[in-house]
Amino acid sequence: MKIRAILALVLLGGCAPLGVFYKPGAPVAVVDRALLDCRVEAAQKVPVRQVTRVIPGAFMPPRRVCDNKGNCRLLPGFRDPPSYVTEDANTGLRKDVVTQCMADQGYQYVRIPNCSAGISQAVTPKQTTIYPRLHESSCVVRKSGVWQIVTPQ
Repeated sequence: MKIRAILALVLLGGCAPLGVFYKPGAPVAVVDRALLDCRVEAAQKVPVRQVTRVIPGAFMPPRRVCDNKGNCRLLPGFRDPPSYVTEDANTGLRKDVVTQCMADQGYQYVRIPNCSAGISQAVTPKQTTIYPRLHESSCVVRKSGVWQIVTPQ
């Protein structure tokens, strides 16, 4: 069951818009390096803070159960055991620090929609290495594990 869920997420990930830190004319490798530096800075400034939440179990009230002869008995109520969820309370703040760090370097986070099937089929797969200037019609083509930003004419 878990394998199916993971596979579904991987497959659906290709349907989602491409989210990147963007600056026109910037080499993708330079942006990736800046992003890594910002992530390291954020990890140093905002450490992991694990918090555990307790989710109480559901309560089942007492119920009366009768057999076909009319003999009844009362089953006591009970509470299911609680669930415990541990998570990093600083995840959002760390993400904000990364975004601020990238903005300080002139990068803006953008989401680029996927191209239509017709455009995707017409484009020869080639990895984008330098971020082009974006227009309203810009979109991303993903093929063979690479992505390319194109602007249809």
